[in-house]
Amino acid sequence: MVRLKEWARTLKREVYVLYFAYKDYRTPWYAKLFAAIVVAYAFSPIDLIPDFIPILGYIDDVILVPLGIMLTLKLMPNVVIEENRAKAEEFMINGKPKNRIAGSIIALVWILVIIAIIRIFI
Repeated sequence: MVRLKEWARTLKREVYVLYFAYKDYRTPWYAKLFAAIVVAYAFSPIDLIPDFIPILGYIDDVILVPLGIMLTLKLMPNVVIEENRAKAEEFMINGKPKNRIAGSIIALVWILVIIAIIRIFI
């Protein structure tokens, strides 16, 4: 249980690292693009796959987000990552920013899926 909590805390910190690295001028544009996508999804109040769906609902939290973090960090210069890890540690105390735009986009995707399903069956 302790290892799971530590893993979750590390993931949370790494999302903050990406958040700060996205704003860093030394981060390449392609890494900024990946960072923006991963951070927006991680901070979104709405999941692409809702958590109430058995097993599949947690795939994004357990596999997709960590995989996105890992791949994005590999695209960034080490000096940017290390400097932003210190910022992330301090920032974790204050809570995460909300990304209402990403949440709205994901909600729109779900609405379109529901409309498509209704049209198919009606």
